[in-house]
Amino acid sequence: MTTTTEKGSISIHTENIFPIIKKFLYSDHEIFLRELVSNAVDATQKLKKLASIGEFNGDLGDLKIEVSFDKKAKTITVTDKGLGMTGEEIKKYINQIAFSGATEFVEKFKDKGDAKDIIGKFGLGFYSAFMVADNVEIISKSFKEGTEGAKWECDGSTEFELSPAAKTTRGTDVILHINADSEEFLDEFRLKGILEKYCKFLPVEIKFGTKEDSVEDGVDKDDKPKYKTVTSDRIINNTSPIWAKAPIDLKDEDYLAFYKELYPFSEDPLFWIHLNVDYPFNLTGVLYFPKIKNDFEMQRNKIQLYSRQVFITDEVKDVVPDFLMMLHGVLDSPDIPLNVSRSYLQSDANVKKISAHITKKVADKLVDMFLKDRAEFEKKWDDISVFVKYGIVSDEKFAEKAKEFALLKNTEKKYFTLKEYEEKVKPNQTDKDKNLVYLYTSDAGKQDSFIQIAKNRAYDVLVLDGVLDSHYINYLEQKLEKTQLRRVDSDTIDKLIAKDEAVASVLSKEEEESVKGIFEKAINNKAMTLAVESLSPDDLPVTITMSEWMRRMKDMARTGGGGGMSFMGTMPDTYNVAINGNHALVQKILKAETEENKTKLAKQVYDLALLSQNMLTGADLTSFIKRSVELVG
Repeated sequence: MTTTTEKGSISIHTENIFPIIKKFLYSDHEIFLRELVSNAVDATQKLKKLASIGEFNGDLGDLKIEVSFDKKAKTITVTDKGLGMTGEEIKKYINQIAFSGATEFVEKFKDKGDAKDIIGKFGLGFYSAFMVADNVEIISKSFKEGTEGAKWECDGSTEFELSPAAKTTRGTDVILHINADSEEFLDEFRLKGILEKYCKFLPVEIKFGTKEDSVEDGVDKDDKPKYKTVTSDRIINNTSPIWAKAPIDLKDEDYLAFYKELYPFSEDPLFWIHLNVDYPFNLTGVLYFPKIKNDFEMQRNKIQLYSRQVFITDEVKDVVPDFLMMLHGVLDSPDIPLNVSRSYLQSDANVKKISAHITKKVADKLVDMFLKDRAEFEKKWDDISVFVKYGIVSDEKFAEKAKEFALLKNTEKKYFTLKEYEEKVKPNQTDKDKNLVYLYTSDAGKQDSFIQIAKNRAYDVLVLDGVLDSHYINYLEQKLEKTQLRRVDSDTIDKLIAKDEAVASVLSKEEEESVKGIFEKAINNKAMTLAVESLSPDDLPVTITMSEWMRRMKDMARTGGGGGMSFMGTMPDTYNVAINGNHALVQKILKAETEENKTKLAKQVYDLALLSQNMLTGADLTSFIKRSVELVG
């Protein structure tokens, strides 16, 4: 069929659509290149599909897509060797916005394979070119025998011109004449960056210029290797990323190599999950578990979202559950459109299903790892516990699964499931009210003296020193029946786990009042609430604690929790000072000859308690050192 020159108007169902396209359709103008290259890929994939079902019997040849630019002419060109179009097809697919030839194409070949694979995307995506171009040309020749080339041209208005073209090869050239406001795109590094961002894993090779490599070329007269420079096509994409392959065809080295491709400067991940779902939605991808420790906020936005290997975004908050945002990797779903919006992600049913599936797959993976090799799982626990605990406190379905593999670690670096730990401590750490008490430390170094006192009672102490542990502790108390968690330094040991048997006091009531008065005078600090208590003579003479409730509220306020209790973070610290009336030093203070000596000794013992908790600083520390020298001398 011969194409004659004609002029006409683009059929648009919305008035003034071009201003809308230019200003509002896409927030970032660089997206035009993604759309045009995606169209070129679709045209190429369609041709390959037709060849596979016998509808095209010609030579496929080199199917590379080429992106080029001419700074002088101010043009960017995207060239493919795919289906191509006749003049009539250009009029049909390009001129009628909101009409797609995909319906007709699929109807014709619906019984010959997966129709979804051959749906084209010409339409508004193509018109994103007018965000950066004053004028756009399409020069195309169909794969069909007996057809001639056609040229379509439009200046961004609704008017177009269609004429014959002397194109002799199959495929399409899209030529953009870049406008004055968009000349930033006429730059090699800018274009290369966009292509690597959006097109890095497209399934058809994309050529962008050439590259030079130095390769060995024999040896010289001294038998040393010679080198020559070889020029080759610069292919910017990996056409077969691992998420598009079957897990059975991959080795650990493949997953690690791909991780390095995505995150070149990162430490090797701990493990990974390969996703491959085709019902009730389509989803492929690989999620990696990095060594996140406690700096999880720095790890976010490391998951990339693709649609048919085309990059969409790395802001996947509504696709991936919040607690898994610390993971790295890629997700690919054709059920998510390229020009996806935040509101779409929040409301789409498939997106919600994907999110729920990812949660289930992660939980299943962790259960499997725990059951297969517990020792190896324990080695990884410190690295993965942050997001596991985050998941437990934020997602009920995940929490239910996590009962099987969530671990508690004690100061002896032994690990227990929740059930195992309950059985371990129940005989000895049940108080007089039949409550099970879990003791924990948030800083084993600073709280060592308290830990040792607990161990002297044969009590076990957990290590809960993570950034989310204040929230996790609250969760455990809510979920574990008649169980309380108390930090080992939040009170004296006999009050932390109160038993029926009480330690008798060696002091009379009058002596207790006298001791309290001496210490009040020595300390002279309203933030300290003093009490004389009957403790074991082997316990410390003075113990300084902050109540479990007060300290926990402050911790939660600092990590962004606590709800209406967030004001606690700004309140001044208050402490309880327990004076052990049964300790020999306290009795010595009481018997000191002068009031001055009593005050000096009381201050010394109190400062020792401060020092043990790193609370003695500045002038107070200087005074303590001076006083210690005097007392020793």
